[in-house]
Amino acid sequence: MAEPRPIVELGNPVLRQTAAAIADPQDPALQALIDDLLHTVTLSNGVGIAAPQVAESLQLFIVASRPNPRYPNAPEMEPTAMLNPKILAHNDELEKGWEGCLSVPGLRGMVPRYTEIEVEYWGRDGKATRQILTDFIARIFQHELDHLNGLVFLDRVESTHDLISEKEFQARMVTPSAN
Repeated sequence: MAEPRPIVELGNPVLRQTAAAIADPQDPALQALIDDLLHTVTLSNGVGIAAPQVAESLQLFIVASRPNPRYPNAPEMEPTAMLNPKILAHNDELEKGWEGCLSVPGLRGMVPRYTEIEVEYWGRDGKATRQILTDFIARIFQHELDHLNGLVFLDRVESTHDLISEKEFQARMVTPSAN
């Protein structure tokens, strides 16, 4: 049965490592890790989670967008395990958007990301998938891919003026300012 995994936080060295490629997607231990990640991302109100966030330095993440208390306007999608993911192409348009991270609790940052990307990954069944992702789903993919390369969203923030506490972010989501 799937078990929630403890999420490592900023400062843990695994978050700064380059994750290892997955050789055998059918490995029972890997399949159990996928189930654990699916359970963990749901319980933590995340929209994505990467294996390094649970101290497993493997090229695996889950994209699981859905409305929840941390992301009330997130689009709904079927949670998807993505193994050995990569970006094949992207458009030229960058858009800044607020990001948080389960491994950087209490903080949000305004991060520029491509609005459209063409990606390739293996599904949990080992079959290769190519698809075009846009907007928020593309943002999640890029955020999680950064984890596999030893980066966190703070590395992408252009200025410390683009940081905000989670509490202030939530207050602004509930009561937008009149600016």
